[in-house]
Amino acid sequence: MKRLGFYLKIYRKIVIQSFKSKMSYRSDFIISMIGMILTDISELLAFYIIFLNFPSVCGWTYYEMLFLYGFSLVSLTPLQCLFDNNWHLRHYVYDGDFIKYCFRPIDIFFYYISEEFDTKGIGQFLVGMGTIIFAWNKLKLPVTFINVLAMIVALFTASLFMIGIMNFAAATCFFLTNSGYVMVTMNKFRDYAKYPVTVFSTFFKIVFTFIIPIAYIAYYPSLVVLRPDHIPVLTWIAPAYGILFFFLSYKFWMLGANKYSGTGS
Repeated sequence: MKRLGFYLKIYRKIVIQSFKSKMSYRSDFIISMIGMILTDISELLAFYIIFLNFPSVCGWTYYEMLFLYGFSLVSLTPLQCLFDNNWHLRHYVYDGDFIKYCFRPIDIFFYYISEEFDTKGIGQFLVGMGTIIFAWNKLKLPVTFINVLAMIVALFTASLFMIGIMNFAAATCFFLTNSGYVMVTMNKFRDYAKYPVTVFSTFFKIVFTFIIPIAYIAYYPSLVVLRPDHIPVLTWIAPAYGILFFFLSYKFWMLGANKYSGTGS
């Protein structure tokens, strides 16, 4: 617990300094926030246009799909805000600059990831929460302590999966010469998280559940609130699976980092 408190204290200071740095360029901060919000709203409009012609998709109504969309946005916010530095990892590794992270008496993964806090994720969070609240109201879901608690646990669980996926993808740069396409490909998969896994073929259901688990980013965790009378086993095991998946991604990331020895130049 002392070690956790130590890292939380350091991270709080880093985030405060990051905010101060970004707020020194307020116009850039505001424009990036607006840009993220407009991007998410444009996707909401696409949802609306689709459902003008189809009353439901594989048994999922418009407001249920909106709930999934908002859920995915909120669950992806920790990745956007806290782990965005993974996108730059391959550049640090290829240029040899990553070596500086190997000489500090703290966890390398924490040291590297904590250097970047992406404020654009705040706009994504606001749109996501607004969409969830709107859909929740339209679906007339009960607002109870159990439901709210289940929602918090479900969102935390979902976040672990996408963070884990991107940790795995980013760490491939320690083993592959050209790993950029891995990050881009895995990032594109998150678009599928906004849809129920039931719309995909059996092959992709298996892939999105057990190999690239994007079905856990919104679909399985959200069922505990959306359809509490028909909760599958995969939803119940999601929290434990999410923790394990994140832990494995961390170990894979650290495996690559510990093997790193610079560019040799």
